[in-house]
Amino acid sequence: MSQKNTLPGLGSIDLAHGWKLLDKCSDGLHKAGENGVCQIIATGDSKVELIGFKEKTLGYVKSEMDFPAYYPLRESTLSGPVEAVLMDLDGTTVHSEEFWIWIIERTVQSLLNNENFRFVPEDIPYVSGHSVSEHLCYCIEKYAPNAKLSDARNHYMKHTDREMDLILEGKGRPNAFSPAPGIKEFLLSLKELGIKIALVTSGLYRKAYPEILSAFETLELGNPEEFYDCIITAGYPLGRGKAGTLGELEAKPHPWLYAEACAVGLNITDPGVVIGIEDSGAGVCALRLAGYYTVGISGGNILESGTRGMCDEYCNNFEEVLQIIRG
Repeated sequence: MSQKNTLPGLGSIDLAHGWKLLDKCSDGLHKAGENGVCQIIATGDSKVELIGFKEKTLGYVKSEMDFPAYYPLRESTLSGPVEAVLMDLDGTTVHSEEFWIWIIERTVQSLLNNENFRFVPEDIPYVSGHSVSEHLCYCIEKYAPNAKLSDARNHYMKHTDREMDLILEGKGRPNAFSPAPGIKEFLLSLKELGIKIALVTSGLYRKAYPEILSAFETLELGNPEEFYDCIITAGYPLGRGKAGTLGELEAKPHPWLYAEACAVGLNITDPGVVIGIEDSGAGVCALRLAGYYTVGISGGNILESGTRGMCDEYCNNFEEVLQIIRG
């Protein structure tokens, strides 16, 4: 029998889902058994730590960029008919994770000046699902400790720009972006039910929009800007003399992208009528910390990253998700 604990806002937790029990928070500010702290647990990938008190839980989001943050963990429930669905892009709506991992791999090749470099399986949870800068920080620390993040980002954008241009010209890597199985029927069903749909991604606009545009052309769903009620990306890349955004610091598992999509983009302030769908560990943590009912879908790294416990539901396909929405 699996060992179980309880945290306010999360309820019963099952350590079989990959949770790690900690004696203290990694920043040293909280220790189990002291100052009202009952227990501390972390997701399997150690990206998010939950500090449980008697009547509340705080979520501590770590950062490779040295800008961590604390968030209150609120209970997520469906209190009425679903009015809005928040959806991830990579892996959930479009299958492109392998492509972006390949781009990051090519970035490391450029840093090392070694075209034979390849990631190993244990790298995958750390080079997918988070912000580009966090992916690159991980790669630098492990494989190129003398490299600068700015140089890594320059290589990354060089590879990205070249591949995006090739894809838009119809000359890119074959099957780089393909719609997720069942996504067309699912999206059209949401439209029939009158449910608002927001697309939310930690990816920069430069890389995210060609993905969804390509997928919508394949699906024959028209213009994605007209189809979706809201599209939120991590913004635009920083560069000398160019405007950028905070997307690299506030990306998933921080909750801000999802909170902005719902509260501002959709103008919905009641989390009880919203569900979010994610396939990544960073994504389900972002949804859960934003206070939305979180549905994990198979095919990503939720199980591997030890974040299954952040999901209110876990589904194998969109038909199962639709059953939840219809009640």
